[in-house]
Amino acid sequence: MESPVAAVLYDGIGKEYRAYRLPDNRITAILSRELADARVIVNIGAGAGSYEPHDKTVVAVEPSRVMIDQRRRHKAAIVCARAEALPFRQDTFDCAMAILTIHHWSDIERGLFEAVRVSKGKLVLLTWIGFVSHFWLLDYLPQIKPIDESMFPSIGQLSSWIGPVRSVVVPIPHDCTDGFLCAYWRRPEAYLDEGVRSAISTFSRVRDIREGLGRLKDDISTGRWHEKYGNLVEKGEIDCGYRLVVSGAGAA
Repeated sequence: MESPVAAVLYDGIGKEYRAYRLPDNRITAILSRELADARVIVNIGAGAGSYEPHDKTVVAVEPSRVMIDQRRRHKAAIVCARAEALPFRQDTFDCAMAILTIHHWSDIERGLFEAVRVSKGKLVLLTWIGFVSHFWLLDYLPQIKPIDESMFPSIGQLSSWIGPVRSVVVPIPHDCTDGFLCAYWRRPEAYLDEGVRSAISTFSRVRDIREGLGRLKDDISTGRWHEKYGNLVEKGEIDCGYRLVVSGAGAA
């Protein structure tokens, strides 16, 4: 959530973020292990403050005033700035974190360079590498795939920018409380909810979704969705392509 365009985007779609994008405890646990040795952290593209550890000193960076206004009072100190121009000296922080945000930066390479510069080299990213297996929502809204996959850098591309990295699979539980795009993989009716869609940036970029959502609604009501994808009901979590990428001291 860093470029001027992204700030405007989240000023528009971010108003209900705190209602639908609640940090999931299982994702928090994975992230916490990677942040365990850091005392002072900068959270870049911090949004409403999800996943900021309460037992660390955190400085949040966020360009959208709408997102900043949703932060709770106990949250970290907040600086209104962009990833590509962090207003901090070199090695100010033990670690930089960036949670599902780099795809919104106007210059990802520059933003990562800045993150490494201010953080003694250690960087922890939660990102997405694309649809690692077929995701049923694409049967209804196939236009999502080229739009979203074009926005996220690969693990190889990230490594070429910030050096060796370690990639950790972040499985998504069936009842994930953080409502990003794939969070509702076992709850198809959620995608029919305008509030849910308003907290997923993908839907601000995808056009002509009415027909696809209409077919999804029909398939849910007639039981066809469960006939086609009922095997998912037996799964507690799946790999949707989300990865924790760690560079610097944590990459070994």
